[in-house]
Amino acid sequence: QVGLVASGGGSVRTGGSLRLSCPAREYAGRSNCLAWFRQAPGKEREGFAAITTGGDRTWYIESVKGRFTISKDSDTHTLYLQMSSLKPEDAAMYYCAAKISWPCFSHFEGIKDYNYYGQGTQVTVSS
Repeated sequence: QVGLVASGGGSVRTGGSLRLSCPAREYAGRSNCLAWFRQAPGKEREGFAAITTGGDRTWYIESVKGRFTISKDSDTHTLYLQMSSLKPEDAAMYYCAAKISWPCFSHFEGIKDYNYYGQGTQVTVSS
């Protein structure tokens, strides 16, 4: 898909920080939700942070709460992910995604069933 190209990944040490970005302008008008997913080698893709396209509500899975912050610029429609206190288990390919319908997050299923995924950016965390 055009757009949703994540950037900002890199290699950090445990406890370090990174800020990821993802342009989402073309999805802002036709999606209700934006989210960040990640996939480590040998593991399933995992949705871990979501936000309404209006930017008024956010959701996180437990493993990233208090360490990661999802946000969206209302003027540029750029999606951000501020990551701090990074751990080796956070190492993965990170993707942003958009979803047409509600809900952005389900208490039973988490962050799933997004319609559009973009190109990922690699995050490496060394101990």
